[in-house]
Amino acid sequence: FTTKLVGKGTGLGLATVFGIVKQSGGHISVYSELGHGTTFNIYLPAVESIVFKGDERDIHQSETPCGNEIILLVEDSQSVRTMLKQALDECGYRVFEAHDGRHALEVLEGLKDKPDIVVSDEVMPRLRGHELAVKIKDLQPECKILLMSGYTEDSVLRVGILDADLPFMQKPFTPSALAHKVREVLDS
Repeated sequence: FTTKLVGKGTGLGLATVFGIVKQSGGHISVYSELGHGTTFNIYLPAVESIVFKGDERDIHQSETPCGNEIILLVEDSQSVRTMLKQALDECGYRVFEAHDGRHALEVLEGLKDKPDIVVSDEVMPRLRGHELAVKIKDLQPECKILLMSGYTEDSVLRVGILDADLPFMQKPFTPSALAHKVREVLDS
């Protein structure tokens, strides 16, 4: 997926690739020659084997924490939002969706039962995730916030986008990792 607007580029972007490679214990080398192009070499550690005991689906389900809390999911990419909602629905949560920060405030205002946690993308049009978090904390101080981004946490912190006191999850992640992080934030 991409967070870029239509016609504004394709691909993962170097920041996301770099984050995935570093998170995996690897590194990237770059060679560039004027008039000939650029070569990126990605080096990842070798894994001899992965052993699953029993059915992999059973392991995933038994290790995935569940709950019945209310989640407001804020993500500007429809496909990503659909995938995240499905993962959270499967864990038993009641999930409401918003396509950006301003829409999230409208959804929040219309909800009879207030969310226990807001899971929001950081980089969105109209209202960024950390700006939304400030507004939600003013309206509902007890609500937990979990921000996520395709940028690495360190790069997001360095440019001052993200308040270091807010829980953060770097994209991409698995549905199981999302379930664990949501449960961790709710229980904190």
